[in-house]
Amino acid sequence: MPVEPLSPQEIEERLAALPGWSLDAGRLTRSYRLGSHFAATAMVVHIAQVQEELDHHSDLTLGYNTVALAVHTHSAGGAVTEKDVELARRVEDLAAGHGAH
Repeated sequence: MPVEPLSPQEIEERLAALPGWSLDAGRLTRSYRLGSHFAATAMVVHIAQVQEELDHHSDLTLGYNTVALAVHTHSAGGAVTEKDVELARRVEDLAAGHGAH
């Protein structure tokens, strides 16, 4: 079943429930700061596990003590879809457990 792009209004509504997330260059994006490089690396591994579960993957960047994500749906022509919002929600749910802010 094809995934449908969200309208600009739908994206805005979804972002209202995802503090820290924004729309940048047609992708949902968020950066997190953590207490150490090890903590950031552990969070990346946890995000990778969630992405595998969802079969939906973001651009994921590990810095010294930062983690950044940018996500959109390739099969929807690079648009933002509910799949992207679900991944963002799941990442938000796990971020606090890693001490991310």
